[in-house]
Amino acid sequence: MKFYSLNYNSQSVSFDKAVIQGLAPDRGLYFPEEIPSLPQSFFEEINTLSNYEIAYRAIQPFVGETIGKQKLRTIVEDTLQFPFPVVPITDQIATLELFQGPTLAFKDVGARFMARCLSSFNITSSKRKITVLVATSGDTGGAVADGFYDVPGINVVILYPKGKVSEIQEKQLTTMGKNILALEVEGTFDDCQDMVKCAFIDPQIKDEIQLTSANSINVARWLPQMFYYFFVYKELKARQQKIAVAVPSGNFGNICAGLLAQKMGLPIDQFVACTNINDTVPVFLDEGIYAPKKSKQTISNAMDVGDPSNFIRIEKLFNNDFYKMKKEFKAYRFTDTSTKKAIKEIYDTANYIADPHGAVGYLGLKNFLNEFQNEHFYGIFMQTAHPIKFLDTVETILKIKIKLPDQIKKIINREKESYPITDYKEVKDFLLSL
Repeated sequence: MKFYSLNYNSQSVSFDKAVIQGLAPDRGLYFPEEIPSLPQSFFEEINTLSNYEIAYRAIQPFVGETIGKQKLRTIVEDTLQFPFPVVPITDQIATLELFQGPTLAFKDVGARFMARCLSSFNITSSKRKITVLVATSGDTGGAVADGFYDVPGINVVILYPKGKVSEIQEKQLTTMGKNILALEVEGTFDDCQDMVKCAFIDPQIKDEIQLTSANSINVARWLPQMFYYFFVYKELKARQQKIAVAVPSGNFGNICAGLLAQKMGLPIDQFVACTNINDTVPVFLDEGIYAPKKSKQTISNAMDVGDPSNFIRIEKLFNNDFYKMKKEFKAYRFTDTSTKKAIKEIYDTANYIADPHGAVGYLGLKNFLNEFQNEHFYGIFMQTAHPIKFLDTVETILKIKIKLPDQIKKIINREKESYPITDYKEVKDFLLSL
């Protein structure tokens, strides 16, 4: 499998080259030259297969020969060392918990998969260390830090917006040490993401540093997110109902992976993107105008993205056909006030504690099911992070105390270590000093 740049000004490359480079030389995102079709027999027998086997069969066509089949199986098994339970909320709605991993966020899967792929490419034989450069609006940084911690031959530099991540998220970013370095940026997530993109096209950095990204712009972070949707179908197949999946969306990598799985043959009938007031994509689907804007801070901070990088991949999946996208892909946006009410509603209905991102997914799903109630969908919303990561918000809304998971007990009292950053020049100087 080859991958080409969506800016169309770079040569196609193999999976390993796409992973190591992160962005194409022309600053475009990599996209597979073809989307494989999985055989019907795979979906017929999916409920008899392990999650490991499902994930391996889904990802292998994209990896091709860059990683041996047995090694790839090992990588997949190492990645998926935690459960993905489906939890009923109402007779018509359930949630898929994606926070059972080491950093309590859905991004654990992509980060662990990417780290293990990079290790398999024999990068330590290179004279230059690889520097993984990543921007985070909350959960990406922690997942990447954990996935790449103490991996030989790799430094990790994480940019995060000062004062715009939760305390626990910040602890996960800034307390690991060794090869994990955190830059605290005066600005928004979009500012962090812009700095990362600038670094990738900076000629001096390209000459002196082997740079790659661990945001969902990287194919090894993006592609394994498709696993969740295969797991959903496996759990719900026996219901013999149409399936709608609602995804809290920030940079749109997660839902983009789901749409890719759908194009591969996965029988999920409807995808619903759910955003907070950072509503660039819902506005686009309403008005046909893509107008990125400065992100605004909300209680669902991992979705505070005004210019989602992965939306260009979604457009490609629909062959840039706006009307087809508008018909097959729904999007809704919600305020913090609505999100808080949803957290309480879910708790009162099912005694279930949702985080602010899952609550936005729940709201989007409810809107969709109400709008298309005659089509008798069964709905799933993604619970993308453990509520403990938004402790103050959730406890204040529900007036309860949430027990600290073991993963958080280990870091909560550690001292933060970060480097203040105000502009790209400071990022560049920091990278060149490593």
